[in-house]
Amino acid sequence: MALTRRTVAVFVALACSSAAAMAQPLAAPNVVVIDPNLVTSGQPTAQVLATLSQQGFKAVIYLAPSSVPDAIKNEPELVTRQGLEFIHVPIPFGSPTEAHFEAVSDALHRLQAQKVLVHCQVNMRASTMVFLHRVIKDKVNPAVAWESVTRVWSPEGPWKRLAAAQLAKNGIKFDPF
Repeated sequence: MALTRRTVAVFVALACSSAAAMAQPLAAPNVVVIDPNLVTSGQPTAQVLATLSQQGFKAVIYLAPSSVPDAIKNEPELVTRQGLEFIHVPIPFGSPTEAHFEAVSDALHRLQAQKVLVHCQVNMRASTMVFLHRVIKDKVNPAVAWESVTRVWSPEGPWKRLAAAQLAKNGIKFDPF
């Protein structure tokens, strides 16, 4: 009987450690897990990007221009080599537009049943665009969705103007500013 209990204990310990390994958080700056299928973050390293499929990701949406200093030059190859979809919507930090929002939102809508990483350099672009998508397209309560943004920053300047304009255009009365 003692051997059986010990065998069971070893099996349980191995199962728990395997589950814990699969549940490892993404190693990147300012990671915000929105839900099991949607994560935003700052720029992951090349090593982290090369292991996204092992974490269950099916797609990456990259929002910074590839010319930013910390961009991973071969990110598209690192991602697609694993069978993941790579979408690049380069948003200049000083001039985000409604067209950028629509491109991100269209991609998120198309990928909604898959695990997706939306990232930029620091998670400012990503957190704001995902907030707008969740509120405008998915009809998430703005106060709830806003919490994911404030874990990273409080949008200002052109980002504040874009968020306010998109909310107003869509008849959403919410002023976090």
